[in-house]
Amino acid sequence: MATAGSVLRGAWGHRAWTAVDERLGLSGLAYPVPKHANRIGYILGGITFFGMLIRFGTGIWLAQFYHPVPEAARQSIAYIIGDAPLGDVIRGVHYWTANVVMVTVLLHLARVYWTGAYKRPREANWLIGLGLLATTLGLLFTGTVLKWDQEGYEALGHNLEMANLLGVFGFWFSADFAVEFPILGRLYMAHVVILPTAGTLLLIGHFLLVKRHGISALPADADRAVDGGPAPATGGSSFAAHLVRMAGFGLILLGAALAISLVLSAPLGPRPVPGIEETKPPWMFLPLYPLEDWFGLAALLWAPVAGFAALALVPFGDRSPYRSPRRRPIWIALGMLVVSLLGALLVYAMLTVPQAHIRDAM
Repeated sequence: MATAGSVLRGAWGHRAWTAVDERLGLSGLAYPVPKHANRIGYILGGITFFGMLIRFGTGIWLAQFYHPVPEAARQSIAYIIGDAPLGDVIRGVHYWTANVVMVTVLLHLARVYWTGAYKRPREANWLIGLGLLATTLGLLFTGTVLKWDQEGYEALGHNLEMANLLGVFGFWFSADFAVEFPILGRLYMAHVVILPTAGTLLLIGHFLLVKRHGISALPADADRAVDGGPAPATGGSSFAAHLVRMAGFGLILLGAALAISLVLSAPLGPRPVPGIEETKPPWMFLPLYPLEDWFGLAALLWAPVAGFAALALVPFGDRSPYRSPRRRPIWIALGMLVVSLLGALLVYAMLTVPQAHIRDAM
């Protein structure tokens, strides 16, 4: 039998929830989503989102101690590692989460491609996803430069070479854009303001379109509907449960990054030495390294441009109504070929000796 106290507590909790829901509309999160939305393959985007939140929070803390000028940048990183409160651990969480987010972004892209979830009416969301991929890569590149060790210094050298290749269109990336303001400071602004703002706007658009079109059905169910069968189920779970599951994976990600940070500090290389080139880029850029060896610096510009352009055309080239991989053999074969080539380039780059590519010392 319920006691008077439990009844009062229940009534108070109901009134509190009603008051909050009236103002924030949280009950709207209980809209139905298909049961498969809670599978790991369909929750990778949510894991990425929570990873970005972790990076945002740790980045705010790190920004309190960072000096974005060449004379003090690396020294401020050393201060974060050795003297700032929890600096080494928080920097480690920031770094390792960034690497995991890159993996989940790529896996999410691969799942969408494999299941044909980019097809009508989700073409716009595919393009937004490519924008988020570009934003993530931009954050990783600028973060590499901000360390201002030898790796970061050489990465900035490639940034300046890209500006030269772009000519007048690369003015913002050029050191001549603002002679009295070091380019390191501009890349810092890109890292903490421009790219996060762009990413936030893209995420808002992404979430709105997911809400508009719903989470894509399983390919086999979608194909049965094309062949005249029953329409795919739209329920079975709720977005609130989906959100809780995403948050759970986000906490696991945070715990894993924290555990790794307690064992392995985020790397910081030696002070930059002008006139030499002896490092390789981080793993997410490493497949481009052999292309730079074979075709020169221009490959760093045109290979990604060609890659993103090809990905952007996928929804408009694959016009078949079917989504199952077995009914899209050509597109699945093309995707596997591209993944195999990137994997081969990555392994080749890992095994080669670093080569000098930048023409002039900065």
